Amino acid sequence: MGAPKYVLLSYDEGAGTTGEHGYEQPWALCQDADDLFADPPPPVRETYELLGCTPEGALRTALARARADGSAPLGPLTLETLDKSGGGVDEWRLEDVRVVGERPCARDLSLRDVTVEGSRPGGNPRDHPQRPHLSPGYRLRGANGEPWGRCRDLAHIQEDRPEQLEPPLHLLGCSPRGALRAALDGGEEDLGHVKVVRVDSSGRPVQAAAEGELRAWIPSARGPGLVDLTLDPWSERPPLAAREVWDLWGEGRPSEPNRWAGCDAAARRFWLGTALANHSHASPDRPPGTTYHLDGSHITDPPGFFCALGEAVNGPAGYFGRDPDTLDDCLRGTWGAAPPLTLVWHDAAVARASLGAPPHPPAFDDILTLLADRHVDVRLT
Repeated sequence: MGAPKYVLLSYDEGAGTTGEHGYEQPWALCQDADDLFADPPPPVRETYELLGCTPEGALRTALARARADGSAPLGPLTLETLDKSGGGVDEWRLEDVRVVGERPCARDLSLRDVTVEGSRPGGNPRDHPQRPHLSPGYRLRGANGEPWGRCRDLAHIQEDRPEQLEPPLHLLGCSPRGALRAALDGGEEDLGHVKVVRVDSSGRPVQAAAEGELRAWIPSARGPGLVDLTLDPWSERPPLAAREVWDLWGEGRPSEPNRWAGCDAAARRFWLGTALANHSHASPDRPPGTTYHLDGSHITDPPGFFCALGEAVNGPAGYFGRDPDTLDDCLRGTWGAAPPLTLVWHDAAVARASLGAPPHPPAFDDILTLLADRHVDVRLT
């Protein structure tokens, strides 16, 4: 029998916290899992109407193109909610917006009702913006704040879509213990709320995998006394890239550098999350003025830069940011290095040729600027 890959942790809302975020005792070790990995579905595109619109700038240009071609791309659109005096209250965004139609506004023929399609990003404060009492509407802006006009209201056109049913997750070859063992022996139907955690071959936690409700079990074909459990997940499933990354961490935290180098961009992004989950704050920052050596031979995409930087600062499988914002946070201290510092970037030509323009930022020069602004002396070799 192989080493268990997962551990189930119980959850007791009323108990004292002895585990992370209230998760308590191990309820089972599991040899494997089926239907665990799944990439998130693409964002759902919704249809909206900008009612009583006075288009400006790129929105006006997109409307002219849509009249000729039937529709036109616009890009990210921000609606800034206005209070009764015309001041901004909050913002609501749509991504990948496309103008698909227009008509005269029924209440004011000098205005237009503009129909757009787009997807809501996760950072919106609510599903639909809320206008305060006596608000004149919304100020429309582009990705960099450029003015695109105003509209008096926003309408969401509801569309009938089939409900997407999530398949259950199957935990295979589980050895139940404690309260879970008692629940199974007693024939209870409510087996409890658990967290599934990926562990390495020594049983050390690597990263949280899923959370949900246990709802059924059957004897396992993997051995006497073992069971296969069915879990209805409440959390998002790990992406497909997680399988490759967790296999690389299967014998424990990698002790050799560049174990991430053979991964594609998606797996490198997940690697950064795994490195963050395993980062220890126990050691103080090395003193200002320290020199770090960055192996640039595998930096062929932005995630690769952050994987390599984490290892330059904190050793194999180390973490030191996974995007410009978190890198900026790390450079403020308590993450292993304190500026000012020197970064010797070896084989920098690989990144210079690979880190280009949007939609895959940051570019090579952007990284150099950010580092310089945070008192990092970069020496390219």
